[in-house]
Amino acid sequence: MIRTEGIADVTEETFEREVLGSALPVLVQFTADWCGPCRQLAPVLGEIALQEAGRIRVVQLDVDRNPGVTVRFGVMATPTLMVFRAGEPVTSMVGARPKRKLLQELEDVLAAA
Repeated sequence: MIRTEGIADVTEETFEREVLGSALPVLVQFTADWCGPCRQLAPVLGEIALQEAGRIRVVQLDVDRNPGVTVRFGVMATPTLMVFRAGEPVTSMVGARPKRKLLQELEDVLAAA
């Protein structure tokens, strides 16, 4: 698993509590150790996690170690970024992107937080 400051790891055992039960919106990166774009995206997500702390939580879930959650939310590619609010997925994005573009895509979520 890619370790990045500000990003917590979630598993099938903790997903319900950490993501679906969170008071804040949660950005989940569905990732894998072998995924190059996931490694490129990790520092961007780490910066967003620190910059937007208090408005959004950023976590990562390894698709190989947690197939149940991966299948449950229809994740077909990595990296998939999915935002959950009040226990429901509200937006989904596939692929790495620069920080500025990702923040633009998260604008609605961050504005509501």
